[in-house]
Amino acid sequence: MTSTLTKNTSPLLGRYSKELKALVFLGGPILGAQLSTTGMTFVDTSMAGQYSAQDLAAVALGSSIWMPIYLLVRGIMMATTPTVAQLFGAGNIDRIATPVRQAYWVAVLFSVLAILFLLDAGPLLDFLQIEPEVSEITRSYLAALAWGVPAVFLYQVMACYCEARSLTKPGMLFSFAALLLNIPVNYVLIYGRFGFPELGSVGCGYATAICFWLMTVLMFFYTRFDERHKDADLYGQWEWPSLSAIKAHMKLGVPMGLTTFFEASIFSAIALVIGQLGAITVAGHQVALNFTSLCFMVPMSISMGITIRVGQALGAKQFEQARFTAFAGIVTTSMAACVSASVMWFLPDLVADIYTNDLAVKVLAAELLMFAAMFQFVDGVQVASNGALRGYKDTRVPMIMIMVACWGIALPFGYILGLTDWLVDPMGPHGLWIGLVAALTLAATFLALRLNAISKRYCNKLE
Repeated sequence: MTSTLTKNTSPLLGRYSKELKALVFLGGPILGAQLSTTGMTFVDTSMAGQYSAQDLAAVALGSSIWMPIYLLVRGIMMATTPTVAQLFGAGNIDRIATPVRQAYWVAVLFSVLAILFLLDAGPLLDFLQIEPEVSEITRSYLAALAWGVPAVFLYQVMACYCEARSLTKPGMLFSFAALLLNIPVNYVLIYGRFGFPELGSVGCGYATAICFWLMTVLMFFYTRFDERHKDADLYGQWEWPSLSAIKAHMKLGVPMGLTTFFEASIFSAIALVIGQLGAITVAGHQVALNFTSLCFMVPMSISMGITIRVGQALGAKQFEQARFTAFAGIVTTSMAACVSASVMWFLPDLVADIYTNDLAVKVLAAELLMFAAMFQFVDGVQVASNGALRGYKDTRVPMIMIMVACWGIALPFGYILGLTDWLVDPMGPHGLWIGLVAALTLAATFLALRLNAISKRYCNKLE
């Protein structure tokens, strides 16, 4: 019996080990790029905070306006990844250039729309009743940042193209270079060194724009002159916009962008709801949210690797391999969840100590981290399943599932538990986090079932 079990499991474990190495090879650099991007936001916030409280508030507000736009468009640009991955897996290298060139036009279109919005953010700030001094600085910060919008959207197209070909390290290196540049340029423009004007937090906007252009220029030269991209010939000829190609990109990309937007915006919405419960509650929520967001980068990076691997396998007509990759990815994110959940469950006080010295904030943050530990596993399952479904180019139904989970369940159910006595006595922030646990559990279940059905359907084509 033992020898039979070993004989049956060893090949499976060996196959999973190989898949794990591939996912780490792809996802590791993606994680590094995400951490570099987060590092730029941290640098902007900390350096603006050293200048003045008003400038810190302006960067915080400006980032809150810019990030949902960036995440939405970034998600739309991510349609490039499964498209190129399937063509690459099929060996149709000569057909890759056209969808990438058309994605550039999509990036240009959304650059224009985003710039117009950022340059006219005044009405939104007025609606939010921001104090005039902070509002004026925020407007100037967003206007400065707008100079870098075309660069970052074009960069996303090139980065997605590279990732689809399993070339994820350049994006990490270029993002890290931008982070290193961001620090001295921030210093020069915020404080007006070396003959430059003293711009305060507005200098952070210009510095970020400069870093975006650096990333784009580096990525352009890499994709234009590196030998590994000669076969795709991305820049060999000019292509005008094709309505059918752009429509196909949008059909795939818009649900991906909206899914990212729904996932990110629900936490912002809960933060706004919690805002009425007092400063201690807001601070405790922010500590727990910040740490869980940091941990979430690991399964998110793995999910991007899953998209690439599944897309390439499908392009090569290896449908069983695509299914194996998808569920191996779920196992991998679950293992990552074991680590993050263990830290949150067994060491919540230690985590809270990193963020604050306020005893009341630490106590609440530690309690909320216990709830966060509960949804680490289901969050890993849902993000891995969604990443695999993107590889299958199945994006519309997952978008609806995420939207219902976030806005149809998490917010109303959490609100009822947290701020009303309809079911139980008001539970405060704990009730809102219970809503998140319930919503993510349902999302994980539905997405995993969807993935199982879609992957089986492809495997049945082999029979």
